[in-house]
Amino acid sequence: MSKVYFAGLSSSTKEDNFLQRIERLFRYAGEGTEYDGGLVAIKLHFGELGIDTYMRPVRVRPIVEAVKKAGGKPFLADSNTLYRGSRGNSVDHHITAARNGWLMPVVDAPVIIADGLHGNDFRTQKIDGKHFKEVKIASGFYHADAIVGVTHFKGHDMTGFGGTLKNLGMGCASRAGKLMMHFDVKPVVDRDKCVACGRCATWCPADAIEVKEYASIDLSRCVGCGECRIVCHLGAVKVKDYSGNDDMQEKIAEFAHGTMMGKYEKSLFYNFVLDVTPECDCPPWRKGPLVADIGVLASRDPVAVDQAAFDLVKDAKGTEHESGMDKFCAVHKVDGEVQLVHGERLGMGERRYELVDITKE
Repeated sequence: MSKVYFAGLSSSTKEDNFLQRIERLFRYAGEGTEYDGGLVAIKLHFGELGIDTYMRPVRVRPIVEAVKKAGGKPFLADSNTLYRGSRGNSVDHHITAARNGWLMPVVDAPVIIADGLHGNDFRTQKIDGKHFKEVKIASGFYHADAIVGVTHFKGHDMTGFGGTLKNLGMGCASRAGKLMMHFDVKPVVDRDKCVACGRCATWCPADAIEVKEYASIDLSRCVGCGECRIVCHLGAVKVKDYSGNDDMQEKIAEFAHGTMMGKYEKSLFYNFVLDVTPECDCPPWRKGPLVADIGVLASRDPVAVDQAAFDLVKDAKGTEHESGMDKFCAVHKVDGEVQLVHGERLGMGERRYELVDITKE
């Protein structure tokens, strides 16, 4: 049974503050890790411009320091996005990261966009998956000696929730890899709800949406990225078949497995169960949290750390949903545990875990 370490938020002494607990989680979960001068990718989402619930840079610095103490050379990394936003190429991505606080004086590690200037710098990794026999991983992650996944655990409209597996799968893929995962997802527009605001067309990376009296989607051009559904504040865009969401979750797990092949032994995964918003950190706005802030988890097992975070949110009393209820499914009508089942099937880890609370140690 995998161990998942937990640190709560409240503290009453300067010798046991939250940032010290983040570093202590690394010592517990990564006990015995030595990087021997290796390059360690700290996989992050730097946040879209306009959002403020992404990972806080100050919370990542203890992890950077822990990696250095273990003999590693850490760098902060993400890959370019498929959708149109402020992170679609490396120049805009760097500017966004800087404006959101990801700077050397704050975090003490450089920012590297792992898939190059236009998102087409990748390496192919062979896997034995249900959907793929090879996956396209951003070269910066492929060539890193180890990966420390640092994830803001929150909801996601197409996968139920976004945790470590999504951070490693979708987040470490090149743009071509992202297309592979999105290929079978096709949206449709509810004409009765659409007000022809044009927001979906603005964000569509394939210019597949035309807006007249209402938005219409050319499915022959659609790449299935799902951004139209995310940015529609009226809920007028729906995924045609939710079985596509199951397939996408499994594809994400397979990309995550491809990302981690050869790196599991020295890698570590954090889930920050804070600001658990219904949506991801990609839209330039946010909604209220589903639950109050819970704490931080760390483990060597990416499946177990996601399962533990999911269970904590499920067991917590929500702002609009009762304890014991799958709040992500209640909002998005998507069973997010599909990705965990497939990750376990791939041998990435196990859903059974032992939760170890280090808060008072």
